[in-house]
Order: sequence, then structure tokens, then C-alpha cells
Amino acid sequence: MNRMAGWQFLDLVEAAREAGSKMPGDVRDLMVTRIYEVAGAICQKTVRRATRPARDWDTRLDDILTSRLLGYPIMLALLGVVFWITLAGANVPSRLLGAALFWGQDRLLDLFSWAGAPSWLTGVVVMGAYRSLAWVVSVMLPPMAIFFPCFALLEDLGYLPRVAFNLDAFFKRAGTHGKQALTMCMGFGCNAAGVVSCRIIDSPRERLIAILTNNFVPCNGRFPTLIAMAAMFFGAGLQSAAALSLLGTVLLGIAVTLGVSWVLSRSLLRGIPSFFVLELPPYRKPQVIRVIVRSFLDRALFVLVRAATVAVPAGALTWILGNSMVRGASLLAHVAGFLEPFGQLIGLDGHVLAAFLLGLPANEIVIPILVMEYSSAGAMVDLGGLETLRELLVSNGWTPLTAVCLILFSLLHYPCATTLWTIWHETRSARWTAVAALLPLAVACVACFLAASAGRFLCAG
Repeated sequence: MNRMAGWQFLDLVEAAREAGSKMPGDVRDLMVTRIYEVAGAICQKTVRRATRPARDWDTRLDDILTSRLLGYPIMLALLGVVFWITLAGANVPSRLLGAALFWGQDRLLDLFSWAGAPSWLTGVVVMGAYRSLAWVVSVMLPPMAIFFPCFALLEDLGYLPRVAFNLDAFFKRAGTHGKQALTMCMGFGCNAAGVVSCRIIDSPRERLIAILTNNFVPCNGRFPTLIAMAAMFFGAGLQSAAALSLLGTVLLGIAVTLGVSWVLSRSLLRGIPSFFVLELPPYRKPQVIRVIVRSFLDRALFVLVRAATVAVPAGALTWILGNSMVRGASLLAHVAGFLEPFGQLIGLDGHVLAAFLLGLPANEIVIPILVMEYSSAGAMVDLGGLETLRELLVSNGWTPLTAVCLILFSLLHYPCATTLWTIWHETRSARWTAVAALLPLAVACVACFLAASAGRFLCAG
């Protein structure tokens, strides 16, 4: 029966194709109707629907996690919990690692002294390269070892596509493609990877907007700096307060992404936004052990090795610049002095701006370089954790307002060298690569200037 119906269907289609426009309209309509009837009969006899509950667990969860009433609060709450766990769990391991590594620094100093090494070699290797490496490991490894597995568990569970679904409407209102929500989420891992993921956007205009704005969400390299600043200056012993400040920083990055996308879509990159259908994958039971191990090895250790690889030569270079004297001052002091007026204008100082310039190869090494700058001036010899880091910064004139401006600048400033190279590779345009570097820098400077001006006005009042 099914085979006969199939041949009948093929005969009808072939007859309609051969007749074409020569067939009268009413006859053609009858034939089309008959084709649909035969196709429907074939489907009824050959297609079987899988029996499933009227409302399965995926549907019930999506009704909650993607609803307009509960979707956004749940999203913020989950991010806040992840940040709180990160901050609460990283303190003790960071102190222990710092104590162990700086004990190793003392032993290296003893070894170099016993070997009769010249002071400049001791300074470059121990006080420069090793100290920078010790800071990177002790301060960056514990929070990364907690944050990345937590984030990976949410990803393996299937929740991150729901985050993109919730943000889709905002990107449409900004005049860009809804898939930019997905590329932005990729940027939380690495901005270079986020730029590459913009290939999923078909429209060249919307793809370029996504590339230019991907830098406004914090990547792996900037999260340790943001976490450290939040814990030192806004935690005050309460990890929940630090977690809320970190959550606010992430939300600010998303808001800036939407705002700059809106401006670009109505100025340099005008156009009509396109639409797409986002298919939500099913929820999965996360393989906890495998996800934790893989995220630690593939993300935490990868970022740490990358940061350490760059931090060692950067620390040595910073020590050399800090101890090479020209006209009674070090080269680093000359650079910092040149940048000091502009740094003060935006709530920072010349040493911070010099650290960001030297940290162009990787965002992870900005704070280690800054530590080396301040330490080379004799402010402090050893650094064993966040508490002593805060003491070092405060001794160099830092206030909570300085920390706010550093958070803003770190969040919004130009991409690292790897991301800039990736942008050039994707666009093949030196002009758009320059825009990708200068646009975030301008946004960061304006944001810091406004924050510094508001803080000074409130303090004066």
C-alpha cells in the first residue's frame, strides 16, 4: 500500500512538472491539492511520533531559565555565586603559595650570594624574573583553578546557550545580530577566540561590529586582575561584597558592549539587523570530575603557562628599566613621569599606564609588572599575597578610587597583542585593527576620567 502510494505521488509530481504553466489554473490547483493529500497519506502510514511527556524537564527548566521574569535574576545569581566561591576559596591557597614561592626567592638569593654572582644578574633573575613569576603563580592560580571549573560546569550543563538566548533581545535592540550574544560569551574565555567565533555571523557589517566590541567583556587574562582588585579594596573581609563588585564589573562590560554596538550600528556601520533562529541544546548531566580536570588543564594551566612565559621576560625587563639610571632617575621612572599627568587625569598614575604598555603582550602580566615597578623603587622587598599586595599599592598612594579606575581601565582598554593579531587576520584591514585598538582605549579613558571626576567631586563635597 505504501509503495503504491509512493508511485502515485511521484506520478502526480511528474505530471505537474511536465504540464507547467500550460495547465489551466483550476486544474493545477486540484492537482496540487491532490499531491498534498497523497503526501499526507504517506506520512500517516510511515511516520511514527515518539511518545514523550507533554512537558518534559527541558521544557520546564527553559520556561524558568529563559523567562522574562525569572531568567535574568537567575542568571545574575548564578554568576554571583560563581564569583563568591572563587573569592572565598582562593584566599588560603594564595597565601600558602605565596609563602612557599617567596621562601624559594630567599633560597635563590642565598645561592646567588654563595656563587658570587654580580648584583645585576641577581637583580634580573631573582628580583625581576623570579619575583614576577612567583606573583603570577601565587595570586592567579588559586582563583583560576576555582573559577574556570565552575564556569565549565555551567557550560557542560547546557546553561550558557540559555544566557545567550536571554541576551539575544538586547543585541537586536542594539541593531546588531543576535549571534553576537554567543560570540560575547566566547570572549569570556579568550577575546581572541571570541573574535574567531564571529565567523558564525553571516553579515559582514554585523560580524565587524561583533569583532570590534568583543574586547569589552573580561577574558581569562583580565579576570585575575579584576578578582584581585575586588578582593583587596571592596571585599573588606566579606567575599559577598567582592563578588557583587565583580558581578557589577561584568555587567558593566556587557552594557558597554551593547552601547558601543548601538553607536556603531548607527554611525560607522549602519545597516538593517538580520535575524536568526537559536536552537537550544538539551540539558546534560555534567561529568563533574572530567569537566573539572579538563578545565583546570585546558584553561587554568594554559592561561598560567601563557602568563608565566610572558611574565618572566617582562619582569626581567621591568627590573632593568627600573635600575638603569639616566640623569639621576631610572628609565622606568622617566617613562612613568612622562605618563604621570595623563594618569592623574584619569584617576591612575604613570606607573599604572607604563605597566599597561609593557603588558601589551598579555593582560595577565599587568599587575606583576606594576608590582615590579613599585618594588624597584624600594617600597617593599617581598610580596606574599593579596594582603601585602594591598599594602604595597596603598603605600604608593592608592585609594579605593584608584582601584575603581584600574578596574575600569583593565575592563575596557585595548586588546592584548594576540587578540589584535587575530583581528587583523580576520579583517585583513590595518584600519579596522587600529579602530579595534583605539576605540576601547578611548572608551576606557573616558570612563576612568568620569569616575575619577565624580569621586573627587564627592570627596570634595
